[in-house]
Amino acid sequence: MVISPARRNALFVLALSATILNLVDRQIIAVLKPMIETDLNWSDNDYGTLAAWFQGSAAVAFLFTGWIVDRVGVKWANPLGVTLWSVAAMAHAAAVSFFQFVFCRIALGATEAMGTPAAIKTIAAIFPPERRSTGYGLLNMVGSLGAIVTPLIIPLLAAEWGWRAAFLLGGALGLVWTLLWLVTVRGIDFSGGFDADAKPALISAPGSVLTERRTWAIAAAKFLSDATWWLMLFWMPDFFHRSFGLEGIALGPPLAFAYSCSALGALIAGTTATRLLARGVSIERVRKGSLLVAALCAVPLPFADYVHDYWLAVALIGLVMGAHQAFSSSLFALIADVSPPAKVGRVTSFGAFAGNVGGMVIAKVAGLVLAAGLGYLPLFVFAGFSYLMAVGAIQLLLPRLPLDGMGVRGTQPAGH
Repeated sequence: MVISPARRNALFVLALSATILNLVDRQIIAVLKPMIETDLNWSDNDYGTLAAWFQGSAAVAFLFTGWIVDRVGVKWANPLGVTLWSVAAMAHAAAVSFFQFVFCRIALGATEAMGTPAAIKTIAAIFPPERRSTGYGLLNMVGSLGAIVTPLIIPLLAAEWGWRAAFLLGGALGLVWTLLWLVTVRGIDFSGGFDADAKPALISAPGSVLTERRTWAIAAAKFLSDATWWLMLFWMPDFFHRSFGLEGIALGPPLAFAYSCSALGALIAGTTATRLLARGVSIERVRKGSLLVAALCAVPLPFADYVHDYWLAVALIGLVMGAHQAFSSSLFALIADVSPPAKVGRVTSFGAFAGNVGGMVIAKVAGLVLAAGLGYLPLFVFAGFSYLMAVGAIQLLLPRLPLDGMGVRGTQPAGH
């Protein structure tokens, strides 16, 4: 596969922007929760149920979307996924009952499950191994930009035209993206490189990766770490509303700051790893060291429930958000390092499945914990230590890394 630098950059920008759209479409409901729940008479448990249905549908879909991405390749997997989830997002505008909203959340969760494996495989396809860390760091960084833009822009749109217009706009942007992607990839053949478009014989059944330790190491880490991310994504606006009385437009600045920290964490993790690899530090030390540092940064989260200054709470949550995206960037790079090219989509997808199961569980548990009057402290205690547990799971299952995605069989010696 030979792609000109200009075309490569365009593909990378489109991959990044698809990630923004993916996050914006799923996050609209969290930002507009006070407005929508007033209009449709939701309770906290209803909202927790919606979040759980979203996570559950995504989790089930992830069992198959990785195989789809490996089978059809990045050229067609990207526009297929973006088109489907954009239509699902727009369907929210027509929902008038709780059960209709449940159906829309199920559809959105299932279709957005194409996003993660497609993005990870796209970056692995267009960049050489030594540049992937930066690529994944930037991927997570711009995903956080979507989370920054959403609480700043969406409430303004909803205040002017209503919450239904926000879903329509998010979906419409996705359809425009699809047209741009199809124009950009015209004439490009991905089959000669990392992608497996032209090698269907290599694409075995979706569950064939389940016999490998690397798959379960990634899945365990994603289950634990993504539970915290989804807790923040779905419940952080509610935490600020309950603890400090913020709602609507007032939520914009603290949420934007927290997500800016997540973007910074992703960028720092990606660029630092690339520099360390360029200096000859081993993949083993770079990946596991990066994961451990990020995990330690998440430990102070429970203190956010004790402070009385909401900007101090924002700073603590921002530290955790940055830690998560640093952890996630390193984990994505680890997937590409240890997985053979023809299995990247499925390993990524199963890891995302496990992450969404974690998100589904924490979403429902959070609703029950809050409905019982226990507050956010039990949730924050779990979240603060979830990353250390994830690092422990990786070390237990992969004490030495198999670097099949680097063109190396076995383990890379230290210093190489």
